[in-house]
Amino acid sequence: MYAARTRTTICLLGLIAISAFQPLSAGRRRKQTRIGASNANDLNPMQPGSTVALVTPFDKDTGNVNMGELKQLLQMHVNAGTNNLCILGTTGESNVLTPTERTLILKTAVSEVKGKMTILAGTGTIDPNDVKSMTLEAMDLGCDAALIVTPYYVKPPQRFLVNHFTTLADLGLPVVIYNVPGRTAVNMEDASTAICAQHSNIVALKDATGDLERLHSLKKLLSENQKSSDSFLLYSGDDATTMDFVLQGGNGCISVSANVAPAEMSQLMQAALQKDHVLAKSINDKLQALNSDLFCESNPIPTKYALHRMGLIGSDYCRPPLGPMDADKYGTVIDNALRQAGKI
Repeated sequence: MYAARTRTTICLLGLIAISAFQPLSAGRRRKQTRIGASNANDLNPMQPGSTVALVTPFDKDTGNVNMGELKQLLQMHVNAGTNNLCILGTTGESNVLTPTERTLILKTAVSEVKGKMTILAGTGTIDPNDVKSMTLEAMDLGCDAALIVTPYYVKPPQRFLVNHFTTLADLGLPVVIYNVPGRTAVNMEDASTAICAQHSNIVALKDATGDLERLHSLKKLLSENQKSSDSFLLYSGDDATTMDFVLQGGNGCISVSANVAPAEMSQLMQAALQKDHVLAKSINDKLQALNSDLFCESNPIPTKYALHRMGLIGSDYCRPPLGPMDADKYGTVIDNALRQAGKI
């Protein structure tokens, strides 16, 4: 009965969404503007494996983006084998960056790592016009894909979520849907995701629900629609369940822990993709405390504390309304997690 209801839901949503489901022809798509990197106009596909949800380092005294440290972090991830870079997401404090800062960060990422890692830029917000503007900028500056979160707070019905994503995918930049109902108060249902996956420019889902049952139900729906795991990637956005997510058929992760343990997270993803349960578990055991304790306070507060503790950034400063971690309460917790992971 559940499967029948699901198929009916897909049909109904598909009929509603079909008018907004035709991608722009190649001739009508907006061209990217070359900005320095020799391959800035090339779109590199999203890769299976580890994607870092990168922090944005700030100078403690001025509060400005520390571009030198940002470049160092980017190169660290290239050297560690991180497959994809996610910038300007929640972990990157994108909501408190100015448009000028966003542009500078995008240009820096393209200049530093274009062609070495796939560049996924966070462009989601409530107003579709703002999402469109940020997505077009990311495309023009040479990013490879856009991470677009379900519009938060306003709780759009499913048919309007489908319309939202398919309309934005028509702009020409590949789209990764970001479903994180714990933050947005709206859930992208599996049937809606399966409809969106039929759009050639919607290429992946970041699922931050932590619900592994949804992985299996969504894979079943995608299979029924003749979508292969190569054409629509499934990423875990919940570090605590990432290993099991990939061992059970997911394609990788978009990870906060990868900021602190990039090589280990990359190795974990490769082991899980190869279904090497023993190796994956041995790596994951060292990361388990990080995967939970980096969320002892709001992300990215503990992650910046950890990076500062490791000497990778000069300050754990987060812009208001966030701030530094309560080190008296949580300092020992994070330090122990870092020791378990072999990071201090």
